[in-house]
Amino acid sequence: QVELVQSGGGLVPPGGSLRLSCAAPGSIFSIYAMGWYRQAPGKQREWVATITGGGVKNYADAVKGRFTISRDNAKNTVYLQMDSLKPEDTAVYYCNTDRGVLRYWGQGTQVTVSS
Repeated sequence: QVELVQSGGGLVPPGGSLRLSCAAPGSIFSIYAMGWYRQAPGKQREWVATITGGGVKNYADAVKGRFTISRDNAKNTVYLQMDSLKPEDTAVYYCNTDRGVLRYWGQGTQVTVSS
């Protein structure tokens, strides 16, 4: 069992920035990939970014160049720095990790981009 605890998010105007955090207390963390997904109202959940245990990062085209995923293995925490936010980035954001066939999710955090 892996617990993922998210923090951050909120309301920001277009062009603004936010940072999301996702902690995995008490679990083996450093060797596993961590990811971020998002789900906008009326849409399916979509992949945003992934960072492997070795630090390799991948991004969805929609966020490439604006979002940065990072991890602090000493704190068992993964981050998503979101810059140049757009209204279409409005969604509930979820962190994720897999253990074999088991998929774990954070509780979700709302990000709203609006003036």
